[in-house]
Amino acid sequence: MTRLLVNAGLFQLGWFACVLGAQRPWLLLVAVACLLVHLLWLAPTRDEPRLVLLTALLGWLLDSTLLNLGLFDFGDGASVAPLWLALLWALFATTLRHCLAWTARPWWRASLLGAIGGPLSYLAGAELAGVGLAWGLLPSLLVLAGVWAVVMPWLHGLARLPVVTNAER
Repeated sequence: MTRLLVNAGLFQLGWFACVLGAQRPWLLLVAVACLLVHLLWLAPTRDEPRLVLLTALLGWLLDSTLLNLGLFDFGDGASVAPLWLALLWALFATTLRHCLAWTARPWWRASLLGAIGGPLSYLAGAELAGVGLAWGLLPSLLVLAGVWAVVMPWLHGLARLPVVTNAER
């Protein structure tokens, strides 16, 4: 139980560090420290870094796609999501096998949490980081709810994939 609480606490601290790090980049070091504590102490397994990196990449691509579709406005004219969002996805990945593992089954738990928690997290993050929701509040939140209702169960499926080593190939 203590590890689950520490995992949740590290994620929350890292979430704030990432979102506030959009304006104060030195705070991203706090988020990196949270990630390292998780990887070195809470989950020092071979496959946890793979899940973290894959989730960070896929999440960053998703947010970059939503940016290019016009949903987000970071105010800098960039065509890819900023680094702090990739780091936030990496931190989110640390919760999938730990404090959010209870949402994996049945699948609708993950979908429900995603549909509610995803848009609320983006809304709070947008407010703190100065990110615009260019489609307007309600349309943006509805799109994010639909996206996250699919993404959460899919990420849990990704978290269950076994690691294949070179020796097993």
